[in-house]
Amino acid sequence: MRLGVDEAGKGPVLGSMFAAAVRAEPEMLPDGVGDSKGIAPAKRARLDADIRTAADAVAVAEIPVDRIDDPETDMNTLTVAAHAEALSGVATDGVHGMIDAGDTDAERFGRRVVDRTDAAVAVTAEHGADETDPLVGAASIVAKVARDSHVDALAATHGDVGSGYPSDPTTRDFLAEYVEENGELPDCARTSWSTCDDVLAAAQQSSLGEF
Repeated sequence: MRLGVDEAGKGPVLGSMFAAAVRAEPEMLPDGVGDSKGIAPAKRARLDADIRTAADAVAVAEIPVDRIDDPETDMNTLTVAAHAEALSGVATDGVHGMIDAGDTDAERFGRRVVDRTDAAVAVTAEHGADETDPLVGAASIVAKVARDSHVDALAATHGDVGSGYPSDPTTRDFLAEYVEENGELPDCARTSWSTCDDVLAAAQQSSLGEF
């Protein structure tokens, strides 16, 4: 039995980050697991269901906006925390596996994750592990589906918010329109992101231009 861990939603300006851990025999996983970014949403959802059926255990951890915006922490530490919280949901003493490194120093990242996990696990961290290790690929899919569901819930509340990424024009338009209508950022926004600073500055400049 092995395990894999990966996260989704590290870079968006809207919503939570998620990490998932999958413990399973690799040969039991469905065909087609891999880096979730290269898999269409409908297929990801199907694979998520198949992975949960095939796996011995699956766990998902959510890092909400208020934790992301906490000035006492940083995204590297939060990514470690997300991996560790997901890993703790499936880890048992003696199990080993792979995690997708969320830091430039892969070995350091893996060590920090293990230090925050109660079980005695042997974990290797590598960059791009979601493309090379089937269990990390499976975790990538589960985490991305959790993130997709989260964004769908935001859209159900606010209307079309796009992908939530700063590069998405729909997301930027949503933020600009929300600030224009409400005078503040939505509670789903990561206010510590520079994108939010830009939106607020543009709104202030527009307001000054009306005088």
